[in-house]
Amino acid sequence: MSSRRVVVTGMGAVSAAGIGAQSLWRAARDGSPCTGPLIVREPYGGRIRISAQVRDFDIEAQLGPQLAPFADPFTAYAIVAADEALAQAGLDPSERQGSRCASLLGTGAGGMRTCDDGIYNVYFANKRPDTLTVPKLIPSAGPTQISMRYGATGPCFALASACSSGSQAVGLAVQMIRAGMIDRAIVGGSEACATNGSMRAWECLRVLTPDLCRPFAKNRNGMVLGEGAAMFVIEAEDVALARGATPLAVIAGYGTNTDGLDAVRPDAASAAACMTMALDDAGLAPTDIDYVNAHGTATVMNDVTEAEALNRAFGDYCASLPVSSTKPVHGHAMGASGALELLISIMALREQVAPPNMNTEIQDPKCEIRLVGPTALKMPIRAVLSNSLAFGGINASLIVTPHAPA
Repeated sequence: MSSRRVVVTGMGAVSAAGIGAQSLWRAARDGSPCTGPLIVREPYGGRIRISAQVRDFDIEAQLGPQLAPFADPFTAYAIVAADEALAQAGLDPSERQGSRCASLLGTGAGGMRTCDDGIYNVYFANKRPDTLTVPKLIPSAGPTQISMRYGATGPCFALASACSSGSQAVGLAVQMIRAGMIDRAIVGGSEACATNGSMRAWECLRVLTPDLCRPFAKNRNGMVLGEGAAMFVIEAEDVALARGATPLAVIAGYGTNTDGLDAVRPDAASAAACMTMALDDAGLAPTDIDYVNAHGTATVMNDVTEAEALNRAFGDYCASLPVSSTKPVHGHAMGASGALELLISIMALREQVAPPNMNTEIQDPKCEIRLVGPTALKMPIRAVLSNSLAFGGINASLIVTPHAPA
């Protein structure tokens, strides 16, 4: 564990709840689901017709006519969220961030909207693809546009590890700051995956619900596909304090590992080991965690596995540890999920409120954990653990604690 603490000084979000970190937090805290009818531009023949989409988002209005042609929605969401994060951090957007600032973005698939549109144009509409198709759809489009916007000339790359992408991007940025490679990072996760082709592909896996996301419920029947972005400005504590910034929280612990077993079936022992790694990294005992924001997809296997992993990692204490999944609110936003849920975790810590676990009228007896319940729980919170458990067995856990002078 490094002595160089890493603090969050700014946060921003674009989600199904709208633009802004506060919009996302209010929806999660108040249990206001943002799921609605699926809207796609081409004829849709799928059975699942709901999603937690970002709606009424005009890319040109948000980014301007010069940048908009280069931005798939996943890039646009990340930029708008990053603008908000820099403003909260007190950084001048016109001031170049330089070589000590990294631009890292987690994304599961990159420019899915551009890819979907290109395939339709080539195979069905007999049109040429958009000239900027390649620079728009590559996953690195997001972080490179961020680096150019803010003059961040340090490390810049996309991290693609399915549903753990956002969490791993943040965790890696933390490690880079601790190691002295950089002093600051503009980092998070973004996804724009509610497209015709993507919805049909996920439907084929039989993991999408036609009605409600019910994490850890006995009658759960799948997840709701979501999208959006959450971005953070994270800094070495000494750098942040030297410029007069106000830290929002400390990213105290990070753990990541891989099951190495199955493409889609998760492993409880590996997920538990990942949580323990994050605890060790933070120098905390299991009993120091007061709330867990679970991966909680409401799929049959994931919820049982995560509940078992929590019991393995926390032992007897698990019976009294409040847990909730906020995916019924913002959907499962793939590579952006870990970032969206980290933002919610930080707000839960700051407001001392554990957000609800919605739609679970009867808890699955195989999921032996203490769920928060249908309404938010006001309680003392010293530390929050946020889990991301991805396809391919890629696990990531982050721990946040309040900021206090070292």
